[in-house]
Order: sequence, then structure tokens, then C-alpha cells
Amino acid sequence: MNDQIFWIVLKRLRIPFLVIIVTFAIAILGLTLIDGVDDQGHIYRMSFFDAFYFVSYMASTIGFGEAPYTFTYSQRIWVSGIIYLTVIGWFYAIGSIVALIQDEALRKAIQRNRFNRQVHALTEPFYIMLGYNSVIKSIINRIHENNYRFVVLDKDKTKIDALMLENFYPHVPAIDGDVTNQQMLKLAGIHRKNCVGIISLFKDDTKNTQIATVCKLLNKKIDIIVKGSSPRHLEHFKSMNLKHVQDPFNTISKRIYYSITAPHIWLLEMWAYGHSLNLRKRDLFPKGKYILCGYGRMGKALEIGLQKAGIEYLTYKIDSKIYEKEKGTTLFGDEEDTQKLLELGVNDAACIIAATKDDLLNLTILNKAKNLNPNIFTVARENSIDELTMFQAAKINKIYILEQILADTTYTFISQPLLDAFVHEVRKRDEAWGQIIVNMLNNIIEGNPEYFELTINREETFALALELEKGTEITLANLRRSRENREELLPIVFLLLKREKELFLIPDSQMKIELGDKLLVVADYEHQEDFEYIINNIYELNYILGIEEKKWFGIL
Repeated sequence: MNDQIFWIVLKRLRIPFLVIIVTFAIAILGLTLIDGVDDQGHIYRMSFFDAFYFVSYMASTIGFGEAPYTFTYSQRIWVSGIIYLTVIGWFYAIGSIVALIQDEALRKAIQRNRFNRQVHALTEPFYIMLGYNSVIKSIINRIHENNYRFVVLDKDKTKIDALMLENFYPHVPAIDGDVTNQQMLKLAGIHRKNCVGIISLFKDDTKNTQIATVCKLLNKKIDIIVKGSSPRHLEHFKSMNLKHVQDPFNTISKRIYYSITAPHIWLLEMWAYGHSLNLRKRDLFPKGKYILCGYGRMGKALEIGLQKAGIEYLTYKIDSKIYEKEKGTTLFGDEEDTQKLLELGVNDAACIIAATKDDLLNLTILNKAKNLNPNIFTVARENSIDELTMFQAAKINKIYILEQILADTTYTFISQPLLDAFVHEVRKRDEAWGQIIVNMLNNIIEGNPEYFELTINREETFALALELEKGTEITLANLRRSRENREELLPIVFLLLKREKELFLIPDSQMKIELGDKLLVVADYEHQEDFEYIINNIYELNYILGIEEKKWFGIL
């Protein structure tokens, strides 16, 4: 990379350097050949050093006077000529240097060199984020202070400049370049051992497929988190054995299905993403006839969910591009539109879902439906996080923000893998099970339950790991005992235990813990501190286990 910068500089400044060398050589040679007179009136000739010294300050127009002695007329005539020659040479060289500083090729070479150094300086595990938008920004904001770092690559230089203005700490290395180019991906560190994975969440599934294919060829070991929603692309990703494919339309379809058929399963999933663990009336979807507006990828995904839930529905196959072309606007609600809603039965419909690609069209469809039927339940697709306030002001019952869903699920997969696994396992259970778990969590833990993850090892559970290494048998029930009184139980719940590739949802309290186990634990903040103190303090752990006091370092 440094060689590239050197050759660019050499190529651009080769002629200016030659011009300066030639003009200096002519000026110096003339001064050394022309006779002068010293202060004693004797004939002398300048040495090469004296001539070089005089030409150096004369050519740069500093002008210290005639040196080492007053010049003769012959010397002054020669100097008068070479002043213009050398100044022109200097100006030409300075102009070339200024042009070089503004040279796009040199700028990119310097930028790549700096970016390369920053990537090589990363010692923590890092993800390569392809494309910078509000979703990526949200993920970086939420994860960046944890154990992961990020490298960003985007073709649009203005987006990279916007990232730099965010002033993330620690610094996020970023560069503009083609995200599908192998050399750029290598520059971003795809071959480095601490590169955990690639994140590609572009709206274009074809672009995501191209990126996933290239990345898989460059490094088979890394995780590839990619967005895909069309059946053809999803099938391709499946054939590539990708661990995590983001399909926001399928996620929305499942959430609507569970909200209708198993609201407590829906609640557990939404709780994992920040919802309070309380089922409110406004969270429930109504029973009755539904109207589905829009028949793109989201519309087709919603049809699957509604059919599975046994909901009667009618589909209005409205396309935002065709509608705008025909009407000249994306504002819905003229006489023809009103008649269409009436034909679909909006007056006696229980719910209407606006799922087109255009946010304004979705909003105006729902507003018109509410005017015709004030009691109708409204559901909107919103594509951008930035326009949330507009939908909130319209008092839509349910708003599904594609960017927010992508950010939440990607963040959980990266930062809280056990919680992500918990969500997928919960979806396999029925409503009765979900209701029992929700009630259990609310009864055991006061307020809104909080969750955290830990691995049984010396780094995260020092005392517990030491005890297990000795061969002591410890169960999950043992770890619930209070350090104030071991006969009492801490209000904590073990939601998930992962042992290698095996998952145990709500593991049995008598299950024995092993080194390397990963736990998803639920507790309030105060008791989380107590629990973490016990598993990291030898004396507190011995007390709750009922082990007699032992000597440590010769002290009772």
C-alpha cells in the first residue's frame, strides 16, 4: 500500500523535479563559471556550495542579498536571467504539488493505507458491515461498547463521511468502495482471524446474494448475516447453509399469527426485544374479517400467516408504483379509492393491513379506512425508522418498521445469541405453555424481568468454575440460594441452558452444571448482582453449597 503511494507521488512529480534540477543546474553552473571580485579586488569564482546557497534563497524569492561578495555586472546580468528561470520552475513545481494533493488516486491510496492500518490494529473480534444506513447505525450504537468492533464498507462516499461525523468511540474504520469487490473485502479484513462475520442488509436481495456468495468463497469459516425475502433467494441461502438469514416479512407474518392464535408466545418474543412482560388489550389482534392492501413480498408472507391462523381475509392487490403512475400521486382516498374499500367491506371489517412499499400510500389507506369505519383495527408497514413520528401521530394500532425489525433481530443474534435461540425455541411451544411461563416470570420477579447471559468459565464465573474443576456436583437449584440465608431462594429464573449444540428450554432445577455451559438468566438488577457475586466469590459459593470453611493461603 505504501509502495502504491510512493509510485503515485513519483509519477506525478517526476517532471517538476526534473525542471527544478535542470534550472538549478544551469543557474549554479553559470555562477561558478563567471568571474567575480572579492572584497580585496581579486578575481574569484564561486564554489558550487556558494552558488547552490545563493540560488536556493534567490529561486524561492527570499532574497538575502549578494553573497559572498558584491556581484560584478556580468554576475548580475546572469542572475537577472536565472531569477525568472528558477522562479518559473518553482511555481511549476508548487502547482504540481497542489494538484497532487487534490489527486483522487493519491487520496484513495492514502485513505486505503490508513484504513488498512486501522483494520490491522483491531485485536477484538469484529464484523464487516456492508453498507451504512439507519439499520447499521442502530446496530453499531447498541453493540459497539460491548466486545465487538465493526468495519464499514459502502460505495457511497457521502455515507462514509456521515459515519465519520458520528464520532463513534472506539473508532469505526470505514472506507468507500464496491462492497462486492474481492479486493475491498480483503482490505476490510475478511481473511483476518478475528473477523467474526459479514453483515449485508441491503434492500436488493440479488445484491445480498452476490455478496454472500463472494464472502463464502473468500472465507468459509465466518458467519454471514444477510437479508433475504424472496423464495428464490431464500432457497439459495439455504443451500449455502447460512446460519442467519434476515426475512423481516416472515417475522411480521409470524408475529401477527402468534398475536392472533397464541398471544403469550407473541408476548415472550416481544419481551425479548424490549416489550414489557404484560399482555395489554391493545396488543391483541381482533377476530373477524381482514383486508390486506398490497401484494408484494410482505403481502404474500402475511397471507401465509392469516391462512394458518384461520382468518377470513380479502386482498387488495395495489402496487405503489402502478398507483402513482395512474393517479400521479401516492395519496389514497379519492372517490374511486373509497368505493374500492367499500366493495372490500371496510364497514364491517375487523382489521385492515396496509403493506405496500410506499409509506405515504400506507398511511393514507389507513386514514381513509378509519374515516369509513372508526372501530377498525389498523396495521401499517413502515419502511424507515426516520418516519415513525408520522405514523404515531396518525394513531395506527400496529406499526411494523422493517428497519427496526432488521436492527433488533441482527443485534440479538450478534450480541445475545442465547436470547435469539430462546425466541426460536419459544415459537415451537403452544399458548398454554407460554401463559405458564409468563405467569411464572411475573410471579417470581417483581417489576419487568431483565435477562442476561453468561458462560460457565473462569473469566465470567470464577468461583463456580474452580469448584466444578474439583469435581463438585452443582445443580441449578443450588445457584438460586441466597447468600444472606441459603435456606431462601433468589428470585431468578434460568430460561435456557446451552451445552455445546444442545438447548434446554426452562431446564430442570436439578440439572447438573458443567464447565462451558451457557445460561440465559432472568432477574431484576439487584438480584442479578447478588447472583454474579456468589458465582465469582469462593466463600459465598461455599456458603450456599453448604461446604465447610476451608483454608485458603494458610488463613482460616
